[in-house]
Amino acid sequence: MAQPAARRTPARRKIDAAERRARLAARHRLAAPAPDVTAAAGALIGLHSSDPASVYLSAWSRVPGFQVAHLEEALYEQRSLARLLGMRRTLFVVPRDLAGVVEAACTRALVAAERRRLLRMIGDQGLAADPEPWLADVAARTLAALRERGQATAKELTAAIPELAAKLSFGEGRRWAGTVGLSTRVLFLLATEARIVRGRPLGTWVSSQYRWAATAAWLDGDLPDLEPAAARTALVRRWLAAFGPGTLQDIAWWTGWPQRLTRQALAEAGAVEVDLDAGAGFVLAGDLEPVPPPPAWAALLPALDPTVMGWKERSWYLGDHRDRLFDRNGNAGPTVWADGRVVGGWAQRPGGRVVVELLEAVPQAARDRIAAEAGRLSAWLAGTVVVPRFRTPLEQRLTSTA
Repeated sequence: MAQPAARRTPARRKIDAAERRARLAARHRLAAPAPDVTAAAGALIGLHSSDPASVYLSAWSRVPGFQVAHLEEALYEQRSLARLLGMRRTLFVVPRDLAGVVEAACTRALVAAERRRLLRMIGDQGLAADPEPWLADVAARTLAALRERGQATAKELTAAIPELAAKLSFGEGRRWAGTVGLSTRVLFLLATEARIVRGRPLGTWVSSQYRWAATAAWLDGDLPDLEPAAARTALVRRWLAAFGPGTLQDIAWWTGWPQRLTRQALAEAGAVEVDLDAGAGFVLAGDLEPVPPPPAWAALLPALDPTVMGWKERSWYLGDHRDRLFDRNGNAGPTVWADGRVVGGWAQRPGGRVVVELLEAVPQAARDRIAAEAGRLSAWLAGTVVVPRFRTPLEQRLTSTA
């Protein structure tokens, strides 16, 4: 009797580095510009905001005719964007409709450890015999003061809540020992709990000193109370749509989740495995069609731009340039892109002029596009000098070179 034929396992879709670069170009709005800053932030899930200038420069790279006022209007007037602690304990500017997802999927898990740390510091340093009710009282009065004022700085809140002036020591006996104001820790805890958000900065668009506001007042209501597992699934779907394909390690690193939770979210999202040049990756089930190459493009992206920080495994777009373009802690500096690959870095000289250094050979047409972007950025900055918070070897050398 004839044996039944063995069932053939369908071959997995192969997505090579060239196609990943084509996806990046269109989906990250680098070869296909965004209509406005909120759309640009949404395309990338959020714009990195640890370095405040990066938000503006990331938007400039993706929105034709972008001006500082466009982002300020979206953040502080329309409030279609919100700045909050999110993935990897990092500040992001995210579309308002994603803020609740990010909070439930990433931020909420940080609260318990942050609260324990602060309570321990309060008790160990003798600020209160019973730290828990003492902190609850200080936090409640701080929140009430914010609601009364609408927006306030840490200094203004300290004038109203004298306990906030206390100093907390950290790192005793270590090279990095120092002190921090209780106001800093209390405000950080309230922000992690999503009870307050950062409002307007004190200075210009490059300032990192923010006013604070109660979340419910600033956003016309508290963030939605989403279930964390469902939020993680929603966030993975958004990541795959923007950054896919990616590996399990990419997604776990980007979100800050353990791999167990990442696998669960991928399964719930219905992610499909594909073959990448370096192993297995994932895409959304409906995202398997080939993506054609985009028109040639070039971009100058700022430090911590969400594109360069989008994956843990970066060789397919970064090559061997990591040591010159990242600091020791893994923070990206300003990068130069050509057709989906990092080919160099950029910086500003003291007078404000943008200078570029290519780290590999590129065709003359690409060099011309890069030079045009450098000139366009110099003109847009108009003498404003942006110094990245995290300095990288190439950026520092370019800045110091006469």
